[in-house]
Amino acid sequence: MIRARSLSLLVAALVAFACSEEKVDDADLLLVTTTSVRDSGLLADLLPIFQAQTGIRAQVVAVGSGAALRMGRDGNADVLLTHAPAGEEELVASGAAVSRTPFMENHFVIAGPPEDPAGVRTADSPADAIRRIAAASAGFVSRGDDSGTHRREVALFREAGLDPDARWPGFLSSGAGMGQTLQIAGEKRTYVLSDIGTFLAFQKRIELEVLSQPAPSLRNVYSVVRLDPERLDPVRAERAAQFEAFLLAPDTQRRIAEFGTERFGRPLFRPLRLEPRPEP
Repeated sequence: MIRARSLSLLVAALVAFACSEEKVDDADLLLVTTTSVRDSGLLADLLPIFQAQTGIRAQVVAVGSGAALRMGRDGNADVLLTHAPAGEEELVASGAAVSRTPFMENHFVIAGPPEDPAGVRTADSPADAIRRIAAASAGFVSRGDDSGTHRREVALFREAGLDPDARWPGFLSSGAGMGQTLQIAGEKRTYVLSDIGTFLAFQKRIELEVLSQPAPSLRNVYSVVRLDPERLDPVRAERAAQFEAFLLAPDTQRRIAEFGTERFGRPLFRPLRLEPRPEP
């Protein structure tokens, strides 16, 4: 049975209040997104353009990818932006979502204090870096919120031969979004796993450094997930399709490719749907 829109917005409002202190009103499109897309500033850059082009006003609820996928499954969203590929594929397989379309990527980093007490800089792999942090009982701040970042952290713990529930005196679970988690790590001078986009957006405030080396296990893919239109009002399903088309459009993909260059000297994301410009 399709959930009433009032219930959807009530649930979204409760999640937003608990996770990001945002008020959700009766917007044209309810966009539930991972916190990193918001905290990096990308959504603030793209959404005014989307509204100008379509007249559709998107209301953002930023939560961890796990919570976003659950909201999508329960019919409490119009469209999702997440970075948890396995969970996204499960949502499509269940029938709650009709498509999962990767549209951009960046990578995860292990950041920490410049003095690097656990020796992460010289680790052979991200898993080795996690193993060294645990062996040294060094400070580490986990998202601990079933977000895409937290799920990658769990995978790295397993790859390192550690119990994902392992704890040591320096371990702290924030239960917060990426921006807040980075600020906690900066205050406590500890290690943290972050997507590079949010890290660069917060780097000057936290005074931590990227210590890990690039690796396939740190690849971070973002997807737009469209939900089963039979669960939505037809108008909102069409708006969700318009938002997906906007993200995949060449002009938007080029804007994603350039985002962050002016402020940070490098882009924060790499578009996955950008076709080369034709030769003149």
